[in-house]
Amino acid sequence: MAAAFVFPGQGSQAVGMGKALADAFAPARAVFDEVDAALGEKLTATMWDGPADKLTLTENAQPALMAVSVATMRVLEAEAGADLARDAQFVAGHSLGEYSALAAAGAFSVSDAARLLRIRGRAMQQAVPVGTGAMAALLGMELDAAAAVAADAAQGEVCQVANDNGGGQVVVSGNKSAVERAVEIAKGRGARRAMLLQVSAPFHCALMKPAADAMAEALAKTDVKPPVVPVVANVLAQPISDPQEIVRRLIEQVTATVRWRECASFMAGAGVTKFYEIGSGKVLTGLLKRIADGASGVAIGTPDDVAAFKAARGA
Repeated sequence: MAAAFVFPGQGSQAVGMGKALADAFAPARAVFDEVDAALGEKLTATMWDGPADKLTLTENAQPALMAVSVATMRVLEAEAGADLARDAQFVAGHSLGEYSALAAAGAFSVSDAARLLRIRGRAMQQAVPVGTGAMAALLGMELDAAAAVAADAAQGEVCQVANDNGGGQVVVSGNKSAVERAVEIAKGRGARRAMLLQVSAPFHCALMKPAADAMAEALAKTDVKPPVVPVVANVLAQPISDPQEIVRRLIEQVTATVRWRECASFMAGAGVTKFYEIGSGKVLTGLLKRIADGASGVAIGTPDDVAAFKAARGA
């Protein structure tokens, strides 16, 4: 049975995430300590005690979600004998989750991943003045129809597909006025729902070019190794392992569409029948059920989840 380990993106954060793992397992505590040290602050205090609006800040949510994902993976390795090189055909992550996947698979150190995501979060937030960008979810619309809506809504501004999440869930991103036009156009073209999202910046569109430049500079100074298992890149929906290509695709990813539906379809088509979602929440597990027909998904992010994984493996 081929398996893939997948790592969630922004929106999966919740106050308290990772606390039970840290209390129960030394390998988890070590990851959280490393992240705090790399950032020079107690990010764990915000993660475990809130407030929620501080955790939700992009510059905090991104390294925090990575920390929980990698901590969970390290516990699975220590407690249940998990080994990505042996147990996974692929790893993949949704947007910032791609950094979690790469850190879990040894391409980045945890410290470097934390620093990169802090830079990425800040740069994405600062790329566009608050209130001038927006994102909207178009539900019940497939990619081609949503892309046509975005193109017609642009009218000389930026409006493009940011996330193709699968199951008829497409997110568009760009200038606020253009995204508002996209919502109205989508409603008129049969979208089940079309609504603006509560986000702090218009991610994964051309307006993020300053953030892509910041990531190019940061990644140029980072030691990147081949991951122990190929990562299915967001921007390609294909597996990559070469460090130089990993860097190139992570830079592209800032302004490009997250092709999650295609990533999941690729992995399922390559024989993956079991998806393990590693970290906070169950968002990807829900999406995968709608994309990869016949595949099963298991979310792992708590001590009870670790125990269930261990029991299922007979470890």
